[in-house]
Amino acid sequence: MSSSLVSPRRVSPSTRRRNLGAVLREVHRDGAVSRTELAERMGVNRSTVLTLIAKLAAAGLVREETSAATGRAGRPPLVVRAESSRVYVLAFDVAVDRVAAARVGLGGAVLERRDAPRRRGQDDLEEVVGVLASFGGALAAAAPPEAECVGVGLSYCGLIRAVDGKVRLAPTLGWTDLDVGPELGRRLGLGLPVAVGNEAHLGALAEQVRGAGAGRENLVYLHGDVGVGGGIIVGGRLLDGDEGYAAELGHMIVNPYDGRPCNCGSRGCLEAEVGEPALLEAAGRAGGPVGREGVRAVVAAAERGDPAARAALDRVGGWLGIGVVNLINLFNPGVVVFGGILSEIYRGAAAVVRDRVTTGGLPVSRERVALRTAALGYDATLAGAAELGFAPLLADPLGVLGVENA
Repeated sequence: MSSSLVSPRRVSPSTRRRNLGAVLREVHRDGAVSRTELAERMGVNRSTVLTLIAKLAAAGLVREETSAATGRAGRPPLVVRAESSRVYVLAFDVAVDRVAAARVGLGGAVLERRDAPRRRGQDDLEEVVGVLASFGGALAAAAPPEAECVGVGLSYCGLIRAVDGKVRLAPTLGWTDLDVGPELGRRLGLGLPVAVGNEAHLGALAEQVRGAGAGRENLVYLHGDVGVGGGIIVGGRLLDGDEGYAAELGHMIVNPYDGRPCNCGSRGCLEAEVGEPALLEAAGRAGGPVGREGVRAVVAAAERGDPAARAALDRVGGWLGIGVVNLINLFNPGVVVFGGILSEIYRGAAAVVRDRVTTGGLPVSRERVALRTAALGYDATLAGAAELGFAPLLADPLGVLGVENA
């Protein structure tokens, strides 16, 4: 991916902000980029890039250092790196059975984190926000005095209204119309708004920025928890719909005639056929461990030759493959990424899923698509929340810091 820059001479303040943001995004995403690479990516001369790097370095956002040896003769080139100690964001992830929080530096470095289990469906907004605020307060207090928190992002397992971040519906929790962001912001007391996003949408963004879909313009991300969610990147941009509720891929119907009931009121949804309850019930383990532990136990049993576990994975993998075929035919992605517990299910049923894709997908659409598990693992949604928190800084680096942008 590349960004388009305008020479900083005699440009408007808005153009200058875009230029600085474009450079900072490249460095934030890729970690270490040479001056030459930046100039080539942006399509401008080196003097323009040098001016922008100097402004960002003066604000403490980037630094230049000598790159590692390249094996070529001559002096190693300078590379530009994100300065992770100057600014950070607080990132939070609320899943069905766990909460996580992290202090994340520019460039995506996780500087410190906290995790705690959740009781499924038994806690309320006050309880969840209380845990998050406690984690966030501790993380902020542990930051160096010179470090500045520039954003707060929250990944949430529900339908999130884009305009204000309100949690309109969290089906697996039974919650509706919750102002989680404002309440968490009030409890944190940092004077910053809390940006809230759907967990699968944010997982898709994170995997595209620095995960299994890095550099891909078209990506489908399927996230499994108790339910199944999705995020779709089209032309490098998240497909979020009119109000932010797009890509509820778990409610794509794949088995209309003999399908399992879904908590949305329909039958045969992808979520109902491939989610955690479907796998555990098919394996005869409905009363046993749940969550990651339960799913991993089924996969491990199948690897040991347990026929019930193998049959359960084949069944679930078959329906998952049908869902993937539909998504490939619809969106022609370069990569389909499986996250959350679907990463475990895909590892155990990859052959079945791939067979479905081979026999059911349009040949021209499937021939180059890659099927991958999330490179960021279970932290994809937390990493996505961090990217949400960094968005204002990456749009207007010096403005967010209150630095004169001259």
